[in-house]
Formats: sequence, structure tokens, C-alpha cells
Amino acid sequence: MSIFTLLFASALLALLAWAFFKPRKSGLAMPDAFPEQWRGFLSEKVRFYQELEEEEKRDFERKVQRFLGRIRITGIKTEVSDEDRLLVASSAVIPIFRFPEWEYKTLVEVLLYPDLFTEDFDFSAGERNIAGMAGSGGMMSNLVIFSKPALWLGFENQSDKYNVGIHEFIHLFDKQDGDVDGVPAIYMKHQAILPWINLIKKNTEEMLKGKSDINPYGATNPQEFLAVTGEYFFERPRLFKEKHPELYAALSEAFNADPAGGQ
Repeated sequence: MSIFTLLFASALLALLAWAFFKPRKSGLAMPDAFPEQWRGFLSEKVRFYQELEEEEKRDFERKVQRFLGRIRITGIKTEVSDEDRLLVASSAVIPIFRFPEWEYKTLVEVLLYPDLFTEDFDFSAGERNIAGMAGSGGMMSNLVIFSKPALWLGFENQSDKYNVGIHEFIHLFDKQDGDVDGVPAIYMKHQAILPWINLIKKNTEEMLKGKSDINPYGATNPQEFLAVTGEYFFERPRLFKEKHPELYAALSEAFNADPAGGQ
């Protein structure tokens, strides 16, 4: 089966699931001022936000509000709370925080599932091992899907190197130059692709030999390498910089960020 057939089938299944389960939208009106209870929640759950300066926190809040004002967040057989919406929006804002006026132009809706799901978007049976999925083509280009428990776990466990929310939005960040190919746009722009590809090759070999603390799922392909190392970069920046200084420098350039040295 071709990749195009798979993408079409995936998109069709997602739309059928959406129709069959009668999704419920959170229906929250966006307040003019950022609510104090939202601010308290970000301060408790989102490490990236915690480490920003006060003026930068206000900028983060504005970006969160702008995202929530544009993107629908829909629960499939699960309710959507303010806190759910804030975690989705934070996941979206973190990778692009240092890029003024960034928009996820193709994204229309985020779906929240009550559990992990299968490749057929089933969260009630089968080998449910998918925590998140970002559409890369066709109708799926407009969707991101998360297991709600997995989304929360990414922010509640601040000692690991994983965050499915950040991971999936890095895939959309990767798409800014038109392709989800694992090559950040800045390297395309400056024709610096070869050094980045060499970094992927070097680190992938170490991962496959069990000589790296980077999640070996990143060795799947360049797209997953960028997403896996990117979530580690934002989740545990100081550890990442200590363990992988060359890769840290490359990702700092790609995301225009230095989270280990002060956001």
C-alpha cells in the first residue's frame, strides 16, 4: 500500500471516528485578560513557563490565548477542561515561542481521546500504543490527535525526557518549509543541511548501539529524530546540553532558543 493510500485511509478513519462518537467541544469563550487561575496552572504544570522572566510570561500567555482563539479543541468521548486546553496550547507555543507572530497555518482542530489509540484510531481495543499524531498530508493536515492522559503525563513528569504534546507540535514546526522531513527550515534557508544530516547519522548510530540516552524511537527516521530530540531539548535542557552539546547547539539555532541558559 502506498503512503498516499495510507494517508487517505487515516484521514477517512479520523473523520468517521469524529462523526460516530459525536465529539463535544469545550465551548469556552476567550477572556480579554489572562485569568489568574490559568496563570497559576501554568506556573504549577509547565516548566518552560516557570523559567521565563515576568515579561516573557506575559508574552507566553498572549500566545496561548491567540492559539486558543484560533484552534478548536474537541473531546472524543471525553470532556475538555480549561486545563486540557492550556496544556494543548502550551505544547503548541513552546517550540515556536521565540518566533514572533508564528501561526500553525494548516491546523484547524486538536482532538483529545480518552486513552492511547491504535493506527486505526481505536481507543477501546487492539494494540493501543499511540499517544499522539500530527497530520502531515491530505485532510489530516488540519488535525492533531492526543491521548489526553498521555498529554497530561508529559507535563506532570518533569524528570523524564518525554512530552507528547511538544513532540507532535514539533512535527508541525518541521512542516513550516512545506515538508515534514526532519530538516528545520533554518538549515534549508542557509544551505546548512549536510552538517545537520551528519548529526542525525552520528547520533542515530549511537542510539541504535545503546550508547545514547536519547529515546531510540528517534532513530526511526529524520522526522522522528527532530521530534524526539526536540522534546528532550525542551523537557530537560540542562541535561541535554551536558550530554549532547553539539546537538544542543544545533537545536538552539533551529528553535531560536537557549532553554538551558535562561529562556
